[in-house]
Amino acid sequence: MPVLNIAYVGSEELARSLAKSNDVRDIESYVFKEQRDGETCVLSLLRPLRHPERLRPLLSVLNVAEVGVVEVGAVDAALGEVLVSFGAAGITRGIAIVNAVDGGWVDADQVKMILTQAGLGSWAVHESMPDAHDLREELYSHMDAAGSGGEGQSLVLPVDQHFNVKGVGLVAIGYVQSGAVNKHDDALILPANETGVVRSLQVMDDDVDTAVAGDRVGVALRNLREEALHRGCMIVAPGSEALVRHEKSIIEVKAAPFQKRSIAVDDVIHAAVDLQFVVGRVTAVEGDSINVDWENSLWIRAEGSPSILITQLDAIPMRIMGSVSSIQQA
Repeated sequence: MPVLNIAYVGSEELARSLAKSNDVRDIESYVFKEQRDGETCVLSLLRPLRHPERLRPLLSVLNVAEVGVVEVGAVDAALGEVLVSFGAAGITRGIAIVNAVDGGWVDADQVKMILTQAGLGSWAVHESMPDAHDLREELYSHMDAAGSGGEGQSLVLPVDQHFNVKGVGLVAIGYVQSGAVNKHDDALILPANETGVVRSLQVMDDDVDTAVAGDRVGVALRNLREEALHRGCMIVAPGSEALVRHEKSIIEVKAAPFQKRSIAVDDVIHAAVDLQFVVGRVTAVEGDSINVDWENSLWIRAEGSPSILITQLDAIPMRIMGSVSSIQQA
């Protein structure tokens, strides 16, 4: 069941015209399923709530999405931060829809210029609202081109929530970022370093034997303490070397467009990658190299790491400092 995860920033009205509301947390999920070439193909729209007040839901969506859709109601600082975030996350496939709010007017050429400056010059721009069917078809065209990017690799499954279900037991929920997890597999939980057994798996409300990269999955676990799970913990295969644990790092940051601030000693920064949002303090800056002590462990994939976004929450109006161009353990 191929799934295309789409980072969606726009109105609830447009989201509901494209897909059915499926889940609401700090992120709204909308799902559209269709039989295509003999299999069920899924569009999964992930809409972060309360931006620009809160940044983390937007970053979490960008951590898992392959394609973006932004409805442009006005050209303002919030739009600039959104587009810069998409660019820093490397989401080069996407659609911008000009739909001015409250009888206003948006200059489509200005939107195209900002997209290019943010590194999103390859995005399609609709200067008026497209038909919902046509928009879904445009999104489906990205499904094969985007790909999951993680099949055939080692399992990396960050957990964003967990709970006990009567009759099922302990359930961890998250997105398979790479690799696959199978029913009856052993599962290692980091950083607790405790192992459980996968009792069952559920994807899109269906029981499955395997969940693959791109799937949002509920993993029922047995022989595991609930205390081993927390938001941001990671599920990998026992003995896996898929992740490297960073307590201190030396990083280089590619500065985000429009960002006028520089990172300095004693600054507090946040790293967002694989659904983690880890606080760090800068201890040294030497040329392009920045030394950071992390408050909690930062887990980085040994191979094929996605973009690591660096933010400063007090850097209004542009909290995205940039993306990590290199990282090593200090």
